[in-house]
Amino acid sequence: MAAVSLNRGIYCAKILRKLARQYIIDRTVLPINPFGEWKESMLADEDLCNDINLYLQEIGNDITAEKLVSYLARDDVREKHGISQPITVRTARRYLHTLGYRFTSSKKGQYSDGHERKDVVDYRDKVFLPRWEQIKDRIRTWTSENLPEYGPLCGKRIIVWYHDETIFYAHDRRRKNWFHKDASAKPYAKGDGHSFMIADYVSADFGWLRSLDGRSARRVMFPGKAKDGYFTAEDIQEQANAAIDLVHELYPDYEHIFIYDNATTHLKRPDGSLSARKMPKGPSSKFFIEVSKRDANGKLVYNPDGSIAKEEREMEPGVLPDGCLQSLYYPENHKTHPNQFKGMATILQERGYNVDKLKAQCNKKFNCAPPALNCCCRRILFNEPDFVGVESILEKTCKERGVQVIFLPKFHCELNPIEQCWGYGKRLYRFYPESSREEDLERNALECLDKVPLESIRRFFNRSHKFMDAYSKGLDGRQAAWAARKYRGHRVLPASLMADMEKENMK
Repeated sequence: MAAVSLNRGIYCAKILRKLARQYIIDRTVLPINPFGEWKESMLADEDLCNDINLYLQEIGNDITAEKLVSYLARDDVREKHGISQPITVRTARRYLHTLGYRFTSSKKGQYSDGHERKDVVDYRDKVFLPRWEQIKDRIRTWTSENLPEYGPLCGKRIIVWYHDETIFYAHDRRRKNWFHKDASAKPYAKGDGHSFMIADYVSADFGWLRSLDGRSARRVMFPGKAKDGYFTAEDIQEQANAAIDLVHELYPDYEHIFIYDNATTHLKRPDGSLSARKMPKGPSSKFFIEVSKRDANGKLVYNPDGSIAKEEREMEPGVLPDGCLQSLYYPENHKTHPNQFKGMATILQERGYNVDKLKAQCNKKFNCAPPALNCCCRRILFNEPDFVGVESILEKTCKERGVQVIFLPKFHCELNPIEQCWGYGKRLYRFYPESSREEDLERNALECLDKVPLESIRRFFNRSHKFMDAYSKGLDGRQAAWAARKYRGHRVLPASLMADMEKENMK
């Protein structure tokens, strides 16, 4: 028990027992300290230790050994705890190490910007998670040992394909390694170097989307204005069509769902679609939609300088509550505003709203105070069913070909398992020789992604599904991250979750 109280092991207990027996036989035999006088750390005082911990919590990320020295030298602290002399900076560093602090880079945790924003949480809880609940019983799941969890599936089996893009950099290397103390400094490349972008699909059932002969829907490019350009909504649409061709050819017996993140290129709507963003409140002769000009065959028209030609046209009509179409523009024979935009006030009055006393919008940034839904004209129109229900180009394209599309909540990269596949591949890539040429960068990056094992991919899926289960149980981001660490290897959280959270003070 004495050894346990000193946080020591069996050897210490044997020595203490030996010394105690010697002292019982001969009361003059006492242990000798080879290092001089016996001195005890001030941290042995629990009250002082608690006060130091509180002080360190107060200063947050600004902890230094010098600040701890100054704190222990304060008159009120010395008088309270009976401190007779100040400590050195070296001793302060030792105290910080004993208290569990380490002088190192901060650990990267869960992405948090906007994660708990109200509109993001509303979409996650009211749109994404209910949609996931509808399909999860038709998805094959896998254990942490890479074995299928057998059981009846409620309907036709669904294969979920997650999509994402990532970028590999030429100078992204492993920074830490074992070096000889006498090794000379070596020059290193400044900056990230060439960049190489990859967009692909992955599933827990089959891994990366590809055929046995090597065909895939993967798209690669060297991004940049002077190189291959950038990944556009048109590229996303073309890649989706290629992926649909493959899944229908390779896996025709299953139903397929594509899951994308909430990126602008994924959510782009068809030209002229309903949008309340820039509508004026009153009539206007200038409110038209600028769209890309196309010829009779549907191909883009370009200006002499190479830019895409633009043209203006009317916004598509809305849908009234009775199901009839509602033109947003006055007819040509209107007495006062021929061919002009009606304005939000008139559009809402035709839908049965009284908006005479309402502003066009609450503020310049259109940040209405929640949970208001009828605070201004733009907010009311923004929430109208025909405005909300406009499908993106990607959704429309996939739906026409029999594939559903689901969009992840914003700022929730932990729900997309392909993010961890990128991380696995980049970890391998950092062990490769530096890619000074673009062809080396492309070859090394693709080779590393091909080495991501299917067993690891399935574990990544389990982790993402565990986060979904945590959010469905009402946990926020911090609590879900804690649960994911504690119940490692689980796909769903246990029934003892709430009791365990209370023990850890996580509520």
